[in-house]
Amino acid sequence: MTPVDPDRFDDIVREALDSLPGWVLDSMENVQVTVEDAPPAGQPSLLGLYQGIPLTNRGIGYAGALPDKVTLYRSTLLGISRNETQLQANIAHTVAHEIAHHFGISDNRLREIDRY
Repeated sequence: MTPVDPDRFDDIVREALDSLPGWVLDSMENVQVTVEDAPPAGQPSLLGLYQGIPLTNRGIGYAGALPDKVTLYRSTLLGISRNETQLQANIAHTVAHEIAHHFGISDNRLREIDRY
């Protein structure tokens, strides 16, 4: 793929977030989305990662917790994308996938949903 300027990459991530349904955006609590250049060592094909406590697991003692974190990996997303249109689609899919984890949806359930 032709290299994409980091600022343009960040714009595409913002566009993907803004395109989520309103109810999703309104329901997201204490979560930040970041971009890193590359995935952690030992996970070279990782597109994104959710770290945190899903909304479904938050209880009365949740107050004061650090924000959940969704990380997108620039090098991996660029590596699987042939052009900017495909990059936009891959980022949008990855954002939706990781935000789904924030809502407590597992990888297995996401695979089931993705089949339909």
